[in-house]
Amino acid sequence: MGHPPTLRRRDKRREVSSIIALVAPYGRKPARLFARHQEGSFSSADIISALRYFRRKVGRPLTVVWDGLNQHHSAQTLDFVARHPEDFLLERLPGYAPDLNPEEGCNSVVKAELRNATPDSVAELRAHARASFVRLGRRHDVLLAFFHHAGLSLTGLP
Repeated sequence: MGHPPTLRRRDKRREVSSIIALVAPYGRKPARLFARHQEGSFSSADIISALRYFRRKVGRPLTVVWDGLNQHHSAQTLDFVARHPEDFLLERLPGYAPDLNPEEGCNSVVKAELRNATPDSVAELRAHARASFVRLGRRHDVLLAFFHHAGLSLTGLP
């Protein structure tokens, strides 16, 4: 007689963090997604490193929309942004407003995709998260829908 399968579930939710840049369509370029992942939480120095990376990848000044994460509002991070006003413009969301943040759509899709993942290590979890964000980044129509869902009115948004 057969036995039902045993599903492994390892909770590694907080062991891998991701920071993403969801870029609105611009000119003839579609919406794009850039992401960085690491084990553990992001520090202010990591946020600054990610901002530099995203600015290089996008190739133009960024309007950064932030939620209430402490590292977004640290003196170190705010000082960095203040020293680079030609590269970054900060916009803040209300304290808890996931419906106003198009990035939350990206996170929801990736979390749903990873819900049944059973990685054997944190490195494997990180690889799964990276692959999921890469797949999502190819879905320009879905990325655009996240902006529409958030009700954002952006110049040039199709």
